[in-house]
Amino acid sequence: MLPVTLRSREEFGKTQKQEAKKMTQLKQQKCEACSKNSLPVTEAEIEQLKPQIPDWKIINVEGESRLERVYSFPNFKTALEFTNRVGDEAEKEGHHPALLTEWGKVTVTWWTHAISGLHKNDFIMAAKTDEIYVR
Repeated sequence: MLPVTLRSREEFGKTQKQEAKKMTQLKQQKCEACSKNSLPVTEAEIEQLKPQIPDWKIINVEGESRLERVYSFPNFKTALEFTNRVGDEAEKEGHHPALLTEWGKVTVTWWTHAISGLHKNDFIMAAKTDEIYVR
């Protein structure tokens, strides 16, 4: 039989591996259909998901939590191209952001209208948006 401290470390390692499997990288996941009965993410889920999208802020607008990030570009044309690529991905996933395109920047805001707050889909799409920006 293993000493208690060693067993605890092994159990901890197994738990970490199980959590890692559950938390497939957000950008590789697909959005699920939402309705007004869908559950918003919990604080514990936010703590797990947020590190995968570190540049995003959680903001509160009219009592709703939302994810928001401002992306910088050298001009309007590249900002518009990015906006269109985000829009294409949003159409594929059936989940749509608020997009504000300006000269040299795009503000992207994700939240789930049906639940007036944050769903896992918003974190998935934030990660996909980051991936589009890097491309």
